[in-house]
Amino acid sequence: MAIISSKHPPESDPPKASRSRAARSQPTPDLAATEADRDRAPAAQPSLVRVGRESPPVGPPEDSLRPQRIADYIGQKALKEVLDIAIQAAKSRQEPLDHLLLYGPPGLGKTTMALILAQEMGVECKITTAPALERPRDIAGLLVNLKPGDVLFIDEIHRLPRVTEEILYPAMEDGRLDITIGKGQGARTRSLPLQAFTLVGATTRVGALSSPLRDRFGLIQRLRFYEVDELTEIVLRTAQVLNTSIEPEGAAEIARRSRGTPRIANRLLKRVRDFVAVKASGPITEAIAAEALELFNVDPCGLDWTDRRLLSVMIENFNGGPVGLDTMAAATGEDPQTIEEVYEPYLMQIGYLHRTPRGRVVTPAACKHLRYGTDGLPAIATDQQLFLM
Repeated sequence: MAIISSKHPPESDPPKASRSRAARSQPTPDLAATEADRDRAPAAQPSLVRVGRESPPVGPPEDSLRPQRIADYIGQKALKEVLDIAIQAAKSRQEPLDHLLLYGPPGLGKTTMALILAQEMGVECKITTAPALERPRDIAGLLVNLKPGDVLFIDEIHRLPRVTEEILYPAMEDGRLDITIGKGQGARTRSLPLQAFTLVGATTRVGALSSPLRDRFGLIQRLRFYEVDELTEIVLRTAQVLNTSIEPEGAAEIARRSRGTPRIANRLLKRVRDFVAVKASGPITEAIAAEALELFNVDPCGLDWTDRRLLSVMIENFNGGPVGLDTMAAATGEDPQTIEEVYEPYLMQIGYLHRTPRGRVVTPAACKHLRYGTDGLPAIATDQQLFLM
C-alpha cells in the first residue's frame, strides 16, 4: 500500500504522522543502495571462508610438508625403529599405544611424530599446548571427549599447571577422571571412566618435568639433531611439495646452513625460493643458494648476524674470554636469557663456545671461522702487519 500511495498520491494530503512513518519506512535511493551493497558483502564473505576451510588453498598448506607415514619420516632412525615395534605390537593386541614422551630441541619433528602415530594407528590426534590448560575443566573437557585409542598431544608439557598435572595421573594410569562436586562439608568426589587413549607429551626441557609425571610415560625418547644428508633429503622433499625446482647440490648447501634442524631447513628453502623468484631464474643451484643465504646473513656454518656479533665482541673486547653472562648481555645489548637459551646452545654444540666456572670462552675454531688471529686481531690485519715488516 505504501508503494501504491507513493505513486498515486491522493488529492488530500495525509496527516503529518502518517507522512513521517512513511518516510521512515521508505529509505532514500542512496541509503537503499548502501544497504543493498552491505547486504551483498556479508553474503560473499562467508562463502570465501567456507571455501578456504573445505577446499585446499592456492598454495600448499604447512601441514602438507609433514610426512603422513613413519616410512616417509626422514631421519631419527633409532626412534623410528622403537616406535614401529610399539605400533605393530599395539595393533596385534588391539590396544592403544603406551604413553609417549618426546624431548629434544625445538624444530626436530615432535609434533610431526605425534601426527604420524595417530595416522598409523588409524585414530584422531587432538593437539593442544600446556599453557592453554590453565584450569582443571580445560583438561577435563579434552579427556571426556576422547574416543577409544585417540592420541592427545600436549606440547611444552613441562609448563603444565600443578593442578592440571595431578588430574592427568589417574587418567594415564587407571583411565578415570576424578572430579569434585560441591564445596565445603558437602563436597564429594566422583570418578568418571575414560576411554583408553595415548598421551604424547613434547618438551624441550625434560628435566623440568616432575618425577611423578615423567615416570607415568611408558616410552621416553629423545630426538637428536639431523645430519647433512638427512636434511638434504628433507629439503628435496619439501621442494617437491612446494613445486620448486632444485638441484641436489643446492639442497645440500641449504642443509649445511640449517643448524641440524628440519624446521630451519624448510624456512631457508622458502627464503631461497623467494630470492630465485625475484633475482634469479631456473632451478636452485649451489651458487644461487649460497648467494641467497649470504643475503639473509646465514653463513656456511648456520651462524646468523647475532651469533657472529656475540663471538666477535668476546674476541675483540675481552680477548676471547672468560666473560660472564651479564657482561656479554651488556656488551651486545641482548637479554641474558636470550643469550643463554637461544644463541649459546648451538654455539656450544658446534664447538665455538665453552662454558667454564669463570665465564664463557671462545674456542680457536670460532676464531678461525671468523678470520681472527690468535692475538684477537683480524687475520687480514695480521697479514698486513707481516707485509709491512
